[in-house]
Amino acid sequence: MSLEEIYQKAEKYDLKGSTVNESLYISSLLNEFDKAMMIDKPKAREILKALKVDENSIEK
Repeated sequence: MSLEEIYQKAEKYDLKGSTVNESLYISSLLNEFDKAMMIDKPKAREILKALKVDENSIEK
């Protein structure tokens, strides 16, 4: 999945007040994120940025 597609999915929903896991699930990015965590950490970071997760949380 391209970064453009990731950002489109992330922007499709109002995710304010959702946890990171809820946001990943609602936006249908959970599987993409799980794969990225295993083989492409920069992409995983980008997914979290697309979901508007703050930098401090991403660093954890």
